[in-house]
Amino acid sequence: MMKRIWMLVLLSAVLSAAVIGRAAEWTLSENAPLLTRWAKDVSPTNTLPEYPRPQMVRESWQNLNGLWEYAITGKADERRPDKWDGKILVPFCIESALSGVMKPLKPDQRLWYRRTFSVPKDWNGQRILLHFGAVDWQCEVWLNGRSLGSHRGGYDDFTFDITSAMKPDESQELVVSVLDPTDAGWQMRGKQTLHPGGAAYTPCSGIWQTTWLEPVPQASFESLHAIADLTAGILKLTVNARTPVGTTEVAVTVSEGGKTVATATDTLGSELTKGVRENLAWYKARMIWVTTDINVPIPDAKPWTPDSPVLYDLTVQLKSADGAVLDTVRSYVGMRSIVVGKDERGIPRPMLNGKPIMLPGALDQGFWPDGIYTAPTDEALRFDIEAAKKLGLVAVRKHIKIEPERYYYWADKLGLLILQDMPSGNEGDPFTDLPKSPEAAAQCEMEMRTLIQQRWNHPSIIAWDMFNEGWGQYDTLRHAAWAKQLDPTRLINEASGFPRHGGGDIHDTHGGDAPQDGRRICLDSETAGFGLAAIGHSWPGQLWATGTYDPKKDGESSAKELYPVDDASKRWFTHRLANFYREPWRKRETAGTSGDFKVQLCDVETESNGFLSYDREVWKVDPEKIREACRGDAAK
Repeated sequence: MMKRIWMLVLLSAVLSAAVIGRAAEWTLSENAPLLTRWAKDVSPTNTLPEYPRPQMVRESWQNLNGLWEYAITGKADERRPDKWDGKILVPFCIESALSGVMKPLKPDQRLWYRRTFSVPKDWNGQRILLHFGAVDWQCEVWLNGRSLGSHRGGYDDFTFDITSAMKPDESQELVVSVLDPTDAGWQMRGKQTLHPGGAAYTPCSGIWQTTWLEPVPQASFESLHAIADLTAGILKLTVNARTPVGTTEVAVTVSEGGKTVATATDTLGSELTKGVRENLAWYKARMIWVTTDINVPIPDAKPWTPDSPVLYDLTVQLKSADGAVLDTVRSYVGMRSIVVGKDERGIPRPMLNGKPIMLPGALDQGFWPDGIYTAPTDEALRFDIEAAKKLGLVAVRKHIKIEPERYYYWADKLGLLILQDMPSGNEGDPFTDLPKSPEAAAQCEMEMRTLIQQRWNHPSIIAWDMFNEGWGQYDTLRHAAWAKQLDPTRLINEASGFPRHGGGDIHDTHGGDAPQDGRRICLDSETAGFGLAAIGHSWPGQLWATGTYDPKKDGESSAKELYPVDDASKRWFTHRLANFYREPWRKRETAGTSGDFKVQLCDVETESNGFLSYDREVWKVDPEKIREACRGDAAK
């Protein structure tokens, strides 16, 4: 007995030493410009541990976040390095403090990653999938020295089936190489720049979202697409799956609060004719890709709204002909509709679930001082949604960045509408409305289509903004048309700000009221860039905004030196923004605007015009007074 106790003590000491040793390999950079409160919760053994795909959940998975080896070589060095520069904490980009590296990646350099992993023995016999949430921008992936393939695109998730490249019952070696020209190339990159300053910020290179492994059965679901028909009370579910040749059944269960409210079933493969089956049998084909549409009536369906974000839980099962369960995934859906309609005065409005809605909002860029593109924790990601809700904002415009799935999960769960920008690039010429090259046009349009499809199940997203202020803009009306055809369940904004060609569902200005044309809703989605300095909670450098507080006249000043947050300036800022949000309510019957969006929710680097400081610690306004104004309480 005593011997066993000593062995347990020794084992505990060894494990503790291993954990301490791993932690010692990573520390926040001593040069970290600014940290959030959540940085202290980040560690190599607990890095973004949450399941990364909330709308298609399986029970078994393995998180590959944590410490990886890294090296920076010349761009032309296409062979894996013999030596590694150190450790990097994935999934934080190499430029970030949380990565433990905080180095730039230049256009003439290549970034390498390496780690090993093992999979549980009970995964044997299944397909093993390697998922990347996002890698910016171009990467190639090797497993055990074998190239799995490459991927281009800094925002969309992608997957490799690594089953055939794995060694049986051994440790597996994973290597990734990354190229990222940032704004030296034409690719979609949003506000990233090699020379941060003004309204452009620190770049994000390499892995910046969760990397993970998932075992799936040979017969398994590939994707789900949920469309809510609120008027008919029907959930329309498109199911794509890989199944054995023959017939299989899909069973759908809809529940709320653990109570089943609807069920439906459908058969996959029943459309295969005898001749097709015989041909597949002759070829000895074992698996096929199949799809089906299932209508699930939901009696007395409760609408999803920002004030009442009701989500129904989905359980979807794939069953064999004898009733055995082959695969199970869990998801959720919000029953909501969004269209353009006319109010009682004949003014075009966004109609949420058949009712006109006003959209007091803010621009939200999704940058973090310690993680750059990646929030330090899931709690931090949720905080930004809660901050917008605390202010009474109904919507945010997610500015030229696509977020990880969990951001939209929190928006779905807490109730925040999102106007989602496509990340901007330099693929087109807005003066001629022409693409700059066939390669750039094809790549960026493919990314746009993919990004819409990867996020289109989220009820919080009510609009796709195709371009912003002419950046990379081309074929404007064509893009508005194909996006509406691809996703008719949302509003389409052809171009936020300018140049506008008259397409889509939204007439969007950046400053001032858009003139009504009788068919599109009018928004000002980017304005009111004045701000204050949050001393001690700001990014190094010359802080700026389009205006600031002048204590001499207790009003606004155009001074370059931003006034700091104190009692007087906070009162002014609150009063100024309360009036800003009351204005659309006052002008409802005349100008017809449906919403104004303040620049911005949080400061970003030296741009200091947020409601909150960049580290999310300092409120520059009284949120309750802003909330009253956003709801029109003082203007009705």
